[in-house]
Amino acid sequence: MSPVRWIGGSLLVAALAACGGPETASAPAVPALVVHPEGEGAALAAYPGEVRAREEAALSFRVGGNLLRRSVDAGQRVKKGQLLAELDVADYALQARASQAQYAAAEADLVRARDDHRRYAALAEQQLVSRSALDAQTAALKAAQGQADAARSNLDVARNQAGYAQLRAPEDGVIASRQAEAGQVVAAGQTIYTLAADGAREVAIALPESSIRDFAVGQAMQVELWSRPGKRWPGTLREIAPAADAQARTYAARVSLADEALEAVELGQSARVFAAHPRTGALRVPLAAVQPGASPQQAAVWVLDPAKGTVHLRAVRLGAYGAEQVPVLSGLAAGDWVVAAGGHLLREGQPVAAVDRSNQPVAAPAPAASNGAPR
Repeated sequence: MSPVRWIGGSLLVAALAACGGPETASAPAVPALVVHPEGEGAALAAYPGEVRAREEAALSFRVGGNLLRRSVDAGQRVKKGQLLAELDVADYALQARASQAQYAAAEADLVRARDDHRRYAALAEQQLVSRSALDAQTAALKAAQGQADAARSNLDVARNQAGYAQLRAPEDGVIASRQAEAGQVVAAGQTIYTLAADGAREVAIALPESSIRDFAVGQAMQVELWSRPGKRWPGTLREIAPAADAQARTYAARVSLADEALEAVELGQSARVFAAHPRTGALRVPLAAVQPGASPQQAAVWVLDPAKGTVHLRAVRLGAYGAEQVPVLSGLAAGDWVVAAGGHLLREGQPVAAVDRSNQPVAAPAPAASNGAPR
């Protein structure tokens, strides 16, 4: 049985016994879990995360159309250049044929304009045509050349669009997810697959807004997989989002894993990232140790007197509350024993049998105090 549960049950029994009225002659020493306030050092916090690839690409077609077929599925390994999916290219083939015809017509006009310009140039040398007529043929030749260049570019675009109807892997990796099915009409830029490229692996975590200033890029961390408890790999905080999530109020972060962990981790695995938080110089006590003081604005804690084995309520001044602890700005010393559980059942001067978190006594219990007067 844990010390906290044992202490809670004992305190409840003692409280019920104390309510017996005048028949109760004395109150036995009740057990109490006591701790020293924590001071300077480093607190180790754990953050849940997921193993991800450092390079994740959302793969999509550069043109829209009907998804004719897909060749791979989620979780499948692919090689660079491997065909992943295809669109129906019938419309793009027709566009390419139309562009080819327009280019052929523009080339024919260019040939005719070039021949006319050559004849007019010869006649102009013999002064058989005016200079303005030659200038008109020169302008017509330039226009025909421009039309041919435009038609050639349109043909290249049409041919490229037909080539864009094939989606190929840009790198070696694993298909992390797919977002489209065969027969679906997709738009240009719509994600079809998410590719996790081979190489470095990272753990994606969310850092709380309250302690974001305790983290910095390059900070050393440790990573433990849920599937392999007790085994930790070194990691480094590589990236912190510049802005917090609007709903969760957390900052997205990436922790890169050391090369030695690459063979042990798989994409999508759950992990915990352990980070050391530097503490301030103020002493800290557990949240459960804080009790109401003499006024609503005042806080207090139960402090053990080791010589007498009794507890006394002491007023303290607290700082900003944390997730599990609160700093004590004044009212406590580092060597004080503070009751960390069951303080709401204690009374001033009550004898206790104090134990630490290892269930070891820290002081001899005081003799039972008389409690003959009714409560």
